[in-house]
Amino acid sequence: MRTTTLQRVSCLAVPLLLALPYFLGACGDANSDGSKKLQIAVIPKGTTHEFWKAVHAGAESAAQELGVEAIWKGPLKEDDRAAQIQVVEDFVVRGVDGIVLMPLDQVALAAPAAEAHGRGIPVVVADSDLDWPDRVSFVATDNLHGGELAGEALAEMLEGKGKVILLRYLEGSASTAAREAGFLQAMAKFEGIEIISSNQYAGATTEGAYKASENLLNNYAEVDGIFCPNESAAFGMLRALQDSGRTKTAKFIGFDASDKLVAALREGEIDALVLQDPVRMGDLAVRAVVNQIRGNAPDARIDTGVVVVKSSRIDEPSVQTLLSPDLSILNQ
Repeated sequence: MRTTTLQRVSCLAVPLLLALPYFLGACGDANSDGSKKLQIAVIPKGTTHEFWKAVHAGAESAAQELGVEAIWKGPLKEDDRAAQIQVVEDFVVRGVDGIVLMPLDQVALAAPAAEAHGRGIPVVVADSDLDWPDRVSFVATDNLHGGELAGEALAEMLEGKGKVILLRYLEGSASTAAREAGFLQAMAKFEGIEIISSNQYAGATTEGAYKASENLLNNYAEVDGIFCPNESAAFGMLRALQDSGRTKTAKFIGFDASDKLVAALREGEIDALVLQDPVRMGDLAVRAVVNQIRGNAPDARIDTGVVVVKSSRIDEPSVQTLLSPDLSILNQ
């Protein structure tokens, strides 16, 4: 069959029309003066936990103040390395102006970060460190110190003696590995404290954390203290303690906050939470990459702070800001 010129044009038009939204997105919004807004890709470890919503709010707040566009995209689950790698690679192809990366694996995400750097895209690493030397800045909690604070608080509650469980989070996660190391360092200072389990992992989901916690509580009838180094692990352990009727038999410290963890802290089912400032983390990470693009190199290490909160402090205004961050900017 003979193909007409009109048919050939139509065949070319179809893929172009399909690709049009992508190219329009790549162009980005414009500032009031007509100039193109900088596009900053913000790539979290996951998108379901409350912690990441707070990071998102901070990133969006900074973006609006600085007149840039923050594009938020990450994997659904925090153990999906392939998905996060793909997100980074897609943004590199898209040609964003800068990237804030919260790597869920300190090794696996080094190669796509290096690819971005090689294309002239500055990369700020946030929340969890990366085995890669060319990051613009590392914006995060001092996680080792956070773990030490948890250990010191738990030792004080136990008066320096007792049987303790550490339920780890996920292999390859640098931030939680540092918290776990800091906790164990603090525990080692007390001869009367015995770590009866420190080699079990909660995994990336609350269901996995619940099952791991249930197994630990079934294996150890006598437990005096428990530490979980992130939100999902702490929530899984909380559910297991509630279901087994053991919320009052062991001192329990978690890391990060959610509505259910805060409610448990108020009820005395959790004895303390170690709190980061995720809103500030998102804010400072976006500012760092924008400063780099605009010729103002940020500090190589930016500490976003960490504090231990017991139930007695739960209603302090400064603590409420951390426990219940304002996320309204995400609904605008």
